[in-house]
Amino acid sequence: MNGRTGNAGERETRPHVVIIGAYGSAGVAVAEGLTPHIGEEIGRLTLVDDGEPGGGLCILRGCMPSKEVLSAAQHRHQARSDERLDGEPPGMDLASIVDRKDDHVAAFARHRREAVRDLADHDGVEFHRGTAAFLDDRTILIDGTGEGDGEDTEGERDGEAGDNGTVIEADYVAIATGSVPNRPSIPGLEGVDPARLYTSADVLDATHLPDSGVVMGFGYVGLELVPYLAEAGVDLTVVEHDARPLDEADPAFGDALLSLYREEFGVRIVTGASEERIDQIDEGVRLGLDTGEAIEAEAAFLFTGRRPNLDALRLGNTTLSPESGWIDATMRPPGAERTFVVGDANEREPILHVAKEQGYHTAENILAHVRNEPLTPYRNVHHHVVFSGAGVYPFARVGHTEKSAQEAGYEIAVATRRAENDGVFETKDVPHGLARLVVDADDGTVLGYQGLHYHADVMAKTMQVIVELGLDVRELPDRAYHPTTPEILDGLFRETAAELGS
Repeated sequence: MNGRTGNAGERETRPHVVIIGAYGSAGVAVAEGLTPHIGEEIGRLTLVDDGEPGGGLCILRGCMPSKEVLSAAQHRHQARSDERLDGEPPGMDLASIVDRKDDHVAAFARHRREAVRDLADHDGVEFHRGTAAFLDDRTILIDGTGEGDGEDTEGERDGEAGDNGTVIEADYVAIATGSVPNRPSIPGLEGVDPARLYTSADVLDATHLPDSGVVMGFGYVGLELVPYLAEAGVDLTVVEHDARPLDEADPAFGDALLSLYREEFGVRIVTGASEERIDQIDEGVRLGLDTGEAIEAEAAFLFTGRRPNLDALRLGNTTLSPESGWIDATMRPPGAERTFVVGDANEREPILHVAKEQGYHTAENILAHVRNEPLTPYRNVHHHVVFSGAGVYPFARVGHTEKSAQEAGYEIAVATRRAENDGVFETKDVPHGLARLVVDADDGTVLGYQGLHYHADVMAKTMQVIVELGLDVRELPDRAYHPTTPEILDGLFRETAAELGS
C-alpha cells in the first residue's frame, strides 16, 4: 500500500485527513475531491470503512435494491390493472426477485470497492477496513482486519498498531457513516418476536412474506415499499399520523396518494392516528392506536424512517454532541472547525445525490480551511423523488411548492393539471395523478414543480434545470412534437405564461 508522499518533515507540514465511511457516496465524493491535492495542500488521506461487503448504503440497502424490487411490483401492477388484458395476473416470485437483486447489488458494490481501491493506489492515500472509534476529537482507533478492500491482506499501517487496533492522529475528520433504520419507541415492542417485525432492509431480503401486516411509518420508505408488499399479496393496514402523507408537498398531492393507494393497491390507511402500544398475540401482533382501535396482523412493518449511523463512533469521547440540526451548512458541528459530517450522517437531507454534492462541497471546504479562506455553505434547490405507486406513479418535487413560495414572500401564479385530463396519460393507461407549476408573478421565474404522475421522476431533471437557471416561463420553448408524457409540462408552461401576459 502506498500512503507516502515526500519525506517525514514534508508530511508533517501538510494536514492528514481521515474519512470515516469511505465506501458510501458521500465519503467517496470527499475522497475524490481531495485526492488531486495530495502532496500539495493535503499531506495524507486515510479512508476507513467496515462495510461487509463494502459498497455504501445506497448500493447495498437503499436506492439500488429498492428500485430493483419495485420494478417487479410495477410490472405486476400494470399487468393486473389493464382491463384490456385477459387471465390471472402474474404472481411475484420473491426468491427470484431477491436473487436478481442480490446479483445486481453485488456487481454494483464490487464496482464501488474498485473505485475506492483505485483511490487508495494514489501516493499519500491509505485504506483501512475496520470500525473507527474516537479516542478524542483528533485521535481515532481503527479496530478491524487491516488495509485492503475486504481481502485478507496485511500491509504497513500508520500510527501505533497493536492488539487493540490501529491508532491514528487526524488534522481533519469527515464522518460519512450513513444511516440505519430507526426503531420506533413504542411500549411493548421489545416483547415482540423479531421474526414478526420487518424493517425496510428485511423486506428487501424477504423470500417469504406474511399474509397480513400493519405498517408504522408512511414517509418515503413506506410510500415506496407498501405497494411492493401489496403486489406481493400482503393485506396491509397503514397508520398515518397526519391527515395525509407527503409532508413536503401541497395537500392535493397527499390526498391523491391516499386515493391511489386505497383504490389501486387495496391498502387500508388509517389517518390522524398514532401508535400507543404493540403486543404479540398468538396470531401475530396487535397494534393499539390512540383512537381506541386495535389492529391485528401477522407482522408489523417498521418503516419509521432512518437515523444517523453514529453509534460505533464513541462520540462521547469527543466534544461532539449530536442532536437535531447540529450540523450547519458548511457541514460542521458547532465549535468543531476541523470536523465535517456529510450525507445521511448529518440528517440534513438524506438523499443520495445530496450526499454526493455535500461530499464534494466538503472537500472544497477542507481545502478552503487549509488555505485560511472562508468556508462556503452548501445550498441546493430542493429536488426529491419518491418512487410511490410502485414506481408507476412517482412523486417529484423541484424547488418551491405553492405553500413554501408564499411563505418565502413571493407573489405567485400557479397552474395545476390532472393526468386524467391528458390524452397521453389516458392512452398509456396511467390516468392517475397531477402536476403543479409555481411561477413568480412579478418576473415569470419558474420557482417550483410538483408532479405525482407517470414519468414524473424523468421530468424532474428538466424542471431542475429550469428552476436552477431561474428561467422565465414565457421564454420556455412551446413547440409541437410527437405526443409524449412531458406534454403535461407544456400545458403548465402555457397556462402560467398566459396568466402573466407578454
